[in-house]
Amino acid sequence: MALYKLILAYDGTDFSGFQRQGKTRTVQLVVETVLRELGWQQPAMLFAGRTDAGVHACGQVATISLDWQHSSADLVNALNARLPDDVSVIEANVAQAEFHPRYDASSRTYHYHLYQLPVRQPLLERYAWRIWPELDPERLDRAASRFIGRHDFCAFGRAMKKGGSTTREVYTSRWMKTPEGWRYEVEANAFLYHMVRRMVFIQVQAASGADESEIETALREGRPLKPGLAPAQGLFLVNVSYASLTRERCEDEKN
Repeated sequence: MALYKLILAYDGTDFSGFQRQGKTRTVQLVVETVLRELGWQQPAMLFAGRTDAGVHACGQVATISLDWQHSSADLVNALNARLPDDVSVIEANVAQAEFHPRYDASSRTYHYHLYQLPVRQPLLERYAWRIWPELDPERLDRAASRFIGRHDFCAFGRAMKKGGSTTREVYTSRWMKTPEGWRYEVEANAFLYHMVRRMVFIQVQAASGADESEIETALREGRPLKPGLAPAQGLFLVNVSYASLTRERCEDEKN
């Protein structure tokens, strides 16, 4: 019996999120169903973090204990041969027995995609949020920079557990120009529920002419902001980092 660390990728469009919810189609349910065909007997796999319905990933991390008499590459092939087209195992490696994909994580990185065109584009719509008119690049950059550092993000999300801390440290917060529009890159030690989508929504508002100082005030005082979330389809979990492990990154989360 060995502990395996799995790197999962999935198109979240047709999933009701990652975490198992009864018989509802979630990533966890689909993967665990296939694992049982290979003799896996645990009640549940462990994972780095749950993603909402419609959110995608190319760097989700999960662990399973499995009596597998073949190579890790064979395990990847066996799983992918049985999994549906919208989820796959990118890697499988033997991990240390005490490794925990959630509690051992030192940071997580998300990307959010915007596209800027005057009419809806069906081939982009599945993986990005359409914004029009175009955003002000300078205002977008200023808004992103305000999030860097350690802050109380209570105005941007809620803790997973009642009474939990809403303080988080953001290491990277920046917008990168793409041929279609923009990609937001954010890395933090952890995230609150809906935090990234809320941050994106507020930044888009600021880059569209709203008061930029409201972000700083919200971080400093926890003052409520205009309600709203960026749509789920633009969000990708691209990486979970572990201080003692090699960093894994997804160069193109759309593939």
